[in-house]
Amino acid sequence: MYRLIALGLGYLLGGIQTAILYGRLQGIEIREHGSGNAGATNTLRVLGKKAALIVFIGDVLKAAAAVMIAKLLFPDTSLLAGLYAGIGAIIGHSYPLFFKFKGGKGIAVTVGTIYFIDIRIALIVSLIFIISAWTTRIVSSSSLLLTGFIPILLYVFYKGSPNIVEIVCLGVVIAGITAYRHKENIARLLNGTESKLGSKK
Repeated sequence: MYRLIALGLGYLLGGIQTAILYGRLQGIEIREHGSGNAGATNTLRVLGKKAALIVFIGDVLKAAAAVMIAKLLFPDTSLLAGLYAGIGAIIGHSYPLFFKFKGGKGIAVTVGTIYFIDIRIALIVSLIFIISAWTTRIVSSSSLLLTGFIPILLYVFYKGSPNIVEIVCLGVVIAGITAYRHKENIARLLNGTESKLGSKK
């Protein structure tokens, strides 16, 4: 039961669309500009660095809230509860109930989830993302790397847990959601047409 509660809690909080709400305060519908994605990267392209930072922080905080509340509600299974809440937040962000199920790709939400699940894993995947983004200037491939390492690191740090199979599977789900949400980016990466940081496309 705690799994469903944590998942539902995360979904509702994840559905708070920072990019859409901030864009409307600026008089635009963010999903009608740039890539059409309601996330920090598209906000950066459309509205600039300050707006992107605000959106990123907002998306991180809603995931953090979901994870922390789930952990407090279910202290005996805090890791699993936190992971389910985080996955719920990622799904809610990607397919928000109150915004016609058209949201963002969930990377900032994933970051917020992992930072409040395990700071060690968060710091490692953040470093991986930074190095990749710095060298390639491609956010999508860097995001795929970030989430791809999550199940691996969950195994490394929790391999002694009796719930290790479920823990790793949830990490795979997070990576899988990212891959699915980036399927168009993956196609562009394969044919060499993916946008880089600084591009308006």
